[in-house]
This record gives sequence, C-alpha cells and structure tokens, in this order.
Amino acid sequence: MSLPERTLSPESPNDSTPPSGARDYVSALVASFLGWTLDAFDFFLVVVALPTIARDFGVDNAAVALSLAVTLGFRPVGAFLFGLLADRYGRRIPLMIDLVFYSAVEVLSGLAPSFTVFLVLRALFGIGMGAEWGVGASLAMEKVPPRWRGVLSGFLQEGYAVGYLLAALCSFFVFPRWGWRPMFFIGGLPALLALFVRFRVEESAVWQSTRHGSWRDLGRGIASQWKLFLYLTGLMTMMNFVSHGTQDMYPTFLREHRGFGSREKDAIVVVYNVGALAGGILFGLVSDHVGRRRAMVVALLLANLMIPLWAYAPTTPLLVVGAFLMQFMVQGAWGVVPAHITELSPDAVRGFLPGFAYQCGVLIAGTAAYIQVIIARRTSYPTAMAFFAFAVFTLGAAVVGVGREKRGTAFGR
Repeated sequence: MSLPERTLSPESPNDSTPPSGARDYVSALVASFLGWTLDAFDFFLVVVALPTIARDFGVDNAAVALSLAVTLGFRPVGAFLFGLLADRYGRRIPLMIDLVFYSAVEVLSGLAPSFTVFLVLRALFGIGMGAEWGVGASLAMEKVPPRWRGVLSGFLQEGYAVGYLLAALCSFFVFPRWGWRPMFFIGGLPALLALFVRFRVEESAVWQSTRHGSWRDLGRGIASQWKLFLYLTGLMTMMNFVSHGTQDMYPTFLREHRGFGSREKDAIVVVYNVGALAGGILFGLVSDHVGRRRAMVVALLLANLMIPLWAYAPTTPLLVVGAFLMQFMVQGAWGVVPAHITELSPDAVRGFLPGFAYQCGVLIAGTAAYIQVIIARRTSYPTAMAFFAFAVFTLGAAVVGVGREKRGTAFGR
C-alpha cells in the first residue's frame, strides 16, 4: 500500500530553510562530501586488496568477504550512538569526534598482526563509518538551498564513488610497490578533516531551532516516527543490496574469473567509478525536476538492462562499458538518497532517523558479498552476480515506488 505523498515544487515560496550563507553551506557540503569520500576509501581498500589480504593471513576469500559484512554490520551502532548525539548536542562535535576515531582505527588495521585482530578492527571501523553518513548528510542537507537539494545530494552521495575510485588508484600506485598495509596508513587522513569542520563549518540553524530540550523528549520524538523508520529501513536495505551486490565482489570477479592483473583490475574500477560519479550527480539533478522516487525507479530499472554486459561481456571493451553503465545507474539511484530520506525525516530527529535507518539497512544487506561468494562456489561469479543484481534491482524499484516523497519540503518550519 502506498504511503501518502507530499511533493513541493522547488520554486515554491515556502521552500526555504533557515538562512545560511553561501560560504557556510559550501563548507558543510565539502566537509560532508570529504568525510564520506574518505570513509568509503577506507572501506574499499579491503575490497580492492581482498585476495592478497586473504593470502597474507592464511584464510580464504570468503573469510575476508565476511570481514566486509562485519564492518557493515557494526555501522548501525555508530549511527545509533552518534545520531543521538547529533540530535541532542548538534551536528558538528559528533562529526569531528567520528572523523578522528575512524581514522585511528584505519591506521591500526594496517598494523594488524593476525586476522582476528584485523576482524575486530574492521568492526570498530564499522562504528565510525556508520556514524559519518547520518551526521554529515543532515548537516549538509539542512544548509543547502532546497531548489538545489537533489543535485547537491548527488554530489554528496558520490563521495562514496570517489572514495572507491581513490582506493583503486591507491591500489594501482601503492600496492605493487609496498603491499596492502601502507594503503591503510593513508586512511589516517580524515583526522585532518576534523580541523576543517572545527574552523570552517557552523552549527545547523535547523537543529538550533528545532532541537529537543531533554533526552526524554528526543526519545519520544524518535518513537513517534516508528512507521517511517520501518519504511526507511526497508528502503535502505534494498538500496544497500543494490550497491554492495554490484560493487564489493566485482574486483575479485575481475581478477579470479576474468583473469585481469592487479593494475588492469584497478583501471577498470577507476572507469566504473567515474560512471558512478556522473550518474549520481545527473540523477540527483533530474530528481529536482521529476521527483525523487521517479528518478530512483528509472535508474534501477535501467540497471537491469546493463546486467548482460556487466557480467557476461565476451570482450574486455564491452565489459568495461557494462561496468561503467552499471555503476552509472546504480549510483544514479543512490545520488537521490540523501535528499530523499532527509526530506522524509522530521527536523528534530534528522540527525538520528535517516542515518540509523540507513545503517540498519546496511546490517541486513551487509551479507551481499558473502552470499555471492557462496553462490559462485556452486555456479560461477557471473551467474551469482547477475541473479543477485536482477533480484535486488527489481525489488528495490518496487520498494521505492510504494513510498512517499517530500521533494522541496522546507526544513526548520
């Protein structure tokens, strides 16, 4: 059953947030974008170096793929803790603490003496990764002009694609000479971003005007939104199946099924992340004109058409084209997400609700890579990926379609 829809025109006279200067909202957007970029960079270092990490620790690929699921599984913990702090005490301080925390954990991951220690550190990194998106997205989306919210949402979300791209470049240049461990030392850079937030980003005016006066009031506000929370969790479950189901095992597929070397694999990863970046921004822009749900549904259904080239292309050029177009559509749908789910969330719980729902979806969908590895053992990598992708694209489009939207809604009123 479809939830009631409320759609506002981007040109509506009531379409405004509390005033925020251009320098302030640009700084908030840049800080949130870079935080998400470096978060994704740290996560995808495991993806691009998965077979080598497995060999060094004497475990199989499925064990390291399980470490990805562990990271994703602990993301709701970070979203819960830091989301509550963001709605009670503001967006900036929790964001700064989180940037320093996950940077330290990432550096320690490169020093892990055993797979057990590595697994524990990846769980801790999941807490930091889960915290960043909700706090950063609420801070940025509450500040940017509503008429540009869709396209800037695409820019913000595609920090994830840029992080993946940077991980591939790091693997291309750093891995052949120094191995996988030094790549994680580079993951300490987000700690410096905390200084940028401290000195350049102001607190959200929306939070200041709508914050709860006590923890009890905040708890009641969150509890009153349980129906919305369940829908957002279902939506983000499907969206995370879409992204992790098409990204996490693809580098391993390129190496172990298609026989590409490390550098060839990294070059292909760079190409399809360029597609992801372009798709996220374009569909975010489109969503400002045709609506959030319509843009997402179109992107997901078009992604189904890319499966044959993406998984079964007979030649390398066609495979690269398929990978590019696949991530163009996948991240096209994702580019709309920050605007869409922050618009659906009430002002007073926006730091907590969208981020926690997002990460609960991650918890459920975090086994995507592990499931694909198990299916591939009985069939093949292409068949496992193609079957999984078709299922999640189709179901994901249905979940998006039955929801509501509040395109262009005013924050802080």
